[in-house]
Amino acid sequence: MVGIIFLVIFLFLMTGIGIWGMKKTKTLGDFFLGGRSMGPWVSAAAYGTSYFSAVLFIGFAGTQGWQFGLNALWIALGNGVVGALGAWLFLARRTRRMTQNLDTMTMPEYLQERYGAKRLKPVAASVIFFFLLPYSASVFKGLGHLFEAVFHIPYDTALLIMIAFTGVYLILGGYFAIALTDFIQGIIMFFGALAMIGVLASQGGGLLEILAQVRENYPRHVPPAQQPALLTIGSLVFMTSFGTWGLPQMTQKFYAIKNEQVISKAAAVTTVFALVIGFSAYLTGTFSHFFFSPDSVPRNEAGGVSYDRIVPALLTGHLPELLMALILLLILSASMSTLSSLVLVSSSAVAIDLYPSRTNSKAGKDISVAMMRFLSAVFVIISYLISRFQFSFIVTLMSLSWGAVSGSFAAPYIYGLYSKKATKAGAYAGLLSGLIIEIILFFALGTANSPLAASCAIAVPFIVVPAVSSCTKAPDQSLLDRAFEGL
Repeated sequence: MVGIIFLVIFLFLMTGIGIWGMKKTKTLGDFFLGGRSMGPWVSAAAYGTSYFSAVLFIGFAGTQGWQFGLNALWIALGNGVVGALGAWLFLARRTRRMTQNLDTMTMPEYLQERYGAKRLKPVAASVIFFFLLPYSASVFKGLGHLFEAVFHIPYDTALLIMIAFTGVYLILGGYFAIALTDFIQGIIMFFGALAMIGVLASQGGGLLEILAQVRENYPRHVPPAQQPALLTIGSLVFMTSFGTWGLPQMTQKFYAIKNEQVISKAAAVTTVFALVIGFSAYLTGTFSHFFFSPDSVPRNEAGGVSYDRIVPALLTGHLPELLMALILLLILSASMSTLSSLVLVSSSAVAIDLYPSRTNSKAGKDISVAMMRFLSAVFVIISYLISRFQFSFIVTLMSLSWGAVSGSFAAPYIYGLYSKKATKAGAYAGLLSGLIIEIILFFALGTANSPLAASCAIAVPFIVVPAVSSCTKAPDQSLLDRAFEGL
């Protein structure tokens, strides 16, 4: 009952913020970037809450916590140091400055203007549309199953609730609403995660006692022959940490910051946030080796470990009702923030990057704002349909999404920020090589090795871009002067 009350208050608060955001959203820049006026705390929360979702707390934490044991904590460390701190310090200043110099708002626009490649924008927009939309559906799916398990709400009904409230505050308020809700959701996530670990640790006799027991139990629960290799662990750390540097829904946060003075404070806040959330999630997953035995761990009908049920079973069995309600809001907050960012970036791929009437005229911008709202609604509905019917082809795209998107964009994006020698041909080659490598290796290596496939897809284009650039036509000097002005 307490959880239902918290949920109702939370959802109506999100709706109110959407209505408030609508009053502040007048232009396309307002809707997509919040008028480039975000301060350090809001920017940090927007980045951090978009980083983590129900996929982390329910899927990744349970799977890696049981399979990897304490080695899962390397993922949390990588996410905080590389995925959060490194991204802000290495990318934020140049991204904000260069996107302003080039007057761009999206990753496809940036790539087109930075490399003078008119056909690169629709290619990049298509990658975003085909791979981020299924990813947003996977977040919906995770939330639906969570509501079903905790509130005993039918899966279909839970999905409809999520669609209604996510759609309202996103469609009405755009990035203003997303940023403010991210800030509120970030506070819930931060203190909820600390409370979760504190209560679980107290029930096990203290954190050090639990960790010592986990270290002792892990080899008995997961025999050495079944333990993941160092290459698997390393590729997962690389994919989830450095891989975020090429995700449009993450880099968009750098476009929106108010000024460069925001960056150092936002970097510090985001890093602390990411470390707390990451370690809390993966610690909870590793605690499964303390609270469960091989006989009591949740299993599926075939007798295998049901990884997605490990964390829900652990939490519902050991947390009081009030804290369980808070943890549910934590997971809901993480997922709704990730979902809104994904839908916003996916709809921009059409409304901004592919819509032909996007001009500098007032009429063109007004049409684009209306188109963004319309497409946000359409994409939320499509995400629902994908989550509801689970088409097999779309499920495959969900698994491919992270590696395909980051592999396509990371190298062209980062070389574009730092290297004046990177060429249009190099950018095309980097994007296509990352996408093709991800698809080939994903099917060749199998789902179990998807982190390795994604890591290769992200890394190889960093060799391809300079190699192709070295033997192709140099960039136009006037373009470089405009892009790198002030850098």
